[in-house]
Amino acid sequence: MTSEGQTPDGEGKKSKGYKDLLVWQKGIELVKEVYQLTKPFPSDEKFGLVSQMRRAAVSIPSNIAEGQARHTTKEFIQFISHAEGSLAELETQITVATELGYCTSALAARAQELGGELKRMLNALRRTLERKSS
Repeated sequence: MTSEGQTPDGEGKKSKGYKDLLVWQKGIELVKEVYQLTKPFPSDEKFGLVSQMRRAAVSIPSNIAEGQARHTTKEFIQFISHAEGSLAELETQITVATELGYCTSALAARAQELGGELKRMLNALRRTLERKSS
């Protein structure tokens, strides 16, 4: 590949980066949803649940990006696993926030729905990468 992202024969094929991954894009969508969801939380939760939820959400696409940037399938799988862990953490935190009355079930539902979609996408990507590496 040349520095312009073209193959030496000039075909113009660009290498895929993490921003091209639909799973990363869905992760960014979830981050934005979590920031909106946590906006109205009580101010005394700013350094508690709000901070934890936002960090967990941001961790998901961050791990996808870092794993893809490592350029080895084994490492990518490891970072996908980290993203799955952060997603489980976030789902738990959304449940806690709902049960504490910081958000309604209806507001939390969109984030949980996105989380479910992302979980399926991460699982499918991990399985695909595992098949590729074996």
